[in-house]
Amino acid sequence: MLRIRACASDDLEALYAISLATGDRGGDASALYRDPRLMGAIYSAPYALLEPELAFVAEDADGVAGFAVGTCDTRAFEDRLAAEWRPRLRAGTSPPDPARADRWTADERRLHQIHTPTPTPDWVVAAHPAHLHVNLLPRLQGRGVGARLADRWTASAAARGARALHAGVNAHNTRALSFWRRQGFAEIDPARRDGRTVWLGRRLAP
Repeated sequence: MLRIRACASDDLEALYAISLATGDRGGDASALYRDPRLMGAIYSAPYALLEPELAFVAEDADGVAGFAVGTCDTRAFEDRLAAEWRPRLRAGTSPPDPARADRWTADERRLHQIHTPTPTPDWVVAAHPAHLHVNLLPRLQGRGVGARLADRWTASAAARGARALHAGVNAHNTRALSFWRRQGFAEIDPARRDGRTVWLGRRLAP
């Protein structure tokens, strides 16, 4: 029996695990990282902790196997990350050497994101200020669970005033791109694509 429910505090470890298991273009990234929590520290845990009213999980008989997290206000959330979240991640770590950026490990690339984050482009946020992430373990994929999570999230965000949202997708993750397009998202400005991230947007009915 599958259910979609609000994320609880004791789901946090599952979010870290799912983020790692889907962190290599949608596939398992566990072989790439020495620190298995880096992906979750960027893409799931801070949302569950800082925006818990917009964090949902999919749970089956074997436990939590998917999540949808996000925010109605990307810029305000980035400010909170800078003030409340990233300082604790930076403690005890050093930014990777930019002179060897072409040889960074997966851990170093994520540490660079933590120490030197890149804000979401203004041209994305201006018309699509909300954003979300949806991730599923393989056992839930292809069953419509991602759509159910996205629908639950967007309904909750709309009730809180969100009118347009975006998702940033790795250009090589064709499965994720297909998923978001099925949810009614379209590329915001193809001419501005930076070669790695595809920015997709969707407006919500008033």
